[in-house]
Amino acid sequence: MLGVFMAQQKAPAQVDAHALAAQRIALGKQLFNDAHLSADGSIRCASCHMPDKDYTDGRRVAIGIGGHAGTRNTPSLLTLAISQDTSFFWDGRRQALQEAVLDPLTNPVEMGLHDQAELLQRIQQNPAYQIAFAQAFPESKQALVPGNIAIALASYVQSLRPAESAYDRYALRGDKTALNPRALLGLGIFQGKGRCAECHLLQGSPATLTDHAFHRTGVGLDGIAPDLPRLTQEVIRRSLQGGAIGNRVATHADEAQLGRFNVTQDPADIGLFRTPSLRDVANTAPYMHDGSVATLDDAIDREVYYRSLQAGHPLQLTVEEREDLKAFLQEL
Repeated sequence: MLGVFMAQQKAPAQVDAHALAAQRIALGKQLFNDAHLSADGSIRCASCHMPDKDYTDGRRVAIGIGGHAGTRNTPSLLTLAISQDTSFFWDGRRQALQEAVLDPLTNPVEMGLHDQAELLQRIQQNPAYQIAFAQAFPESKQALVPGNIAIALASYVQSLRPAESAYDRYALRGDKTALNPRALLGLGIFQGKGRCAECHLLQGSPATLTDHAFHRTGVGLDGIAPDLPRLTQEVIRRSLQGGAIGNRVATHADEAQLGRFNVTQDPADIGLFRTPSLRDVANTAPYMHDGSVATLDDAIDREVYYRSLQAGHPLQLTVEEREDLKAFLQEL
């Protein structure tokens, strides 16, 4: 009887916790889709992270307020929760999602607000938000603060899930018919001679398809090679942190190509970028940090080339093997 009594006592708290989480997700979704939170009222988070494009935008680089083009390709948000990302943005300048979700709002070429004070002011102008924040954060004496805005947005992003893939059915459900014969051959190449699984890990339930590390693909470095000493010296002199790095690289395409170096200022990190998850990769073109690789075929060719350089010998995939590998990638 005591066990039953305790279960009855705990049940309401459990229901409240689920209800509270749902309220925060709903509030985050509302913020995510609110164009009033951009400087000119034209851009919302969903302008670049479009649900019908797997939360990417299909463009080479993101387009923000006033039609300004950034310098980085928009990554999919559908992969974040499943891949269990430990750093955010292509250069990994943020270690926490709750920090990362606020940065685009004050980036000069994304949503363009002056600072978080202006963000608060705009949200406070809507009485419905006042009520929604009070309901979503009942424990807070002052519910409408930047930290709670970040929690709401992060809650929504973390709630996003892609549809179950054919590879998920094959690997998790044991459905051996989920992958067609060509994709099965591609899986063997992905794990074997293609060496794809060294960085795009198949571990996890479902697979993370990333190693959470940073790698060099050679994309973009040739164009800045003559100016590399000056660029690196200026990055070290400024020694920017967090969101200030994002603001800088969004308006300076040459420095954007330095990648992880902008964060660590370690010469070994020049041109390194975060390994993206390959989940739904067939639907998220264009590719690479600057969107300069237009098609999945081009991306495969570039990756095979740089894997060959790293291995010290050609991988020598045949035309058929490349098609097999592509067939597997299309099932992720």
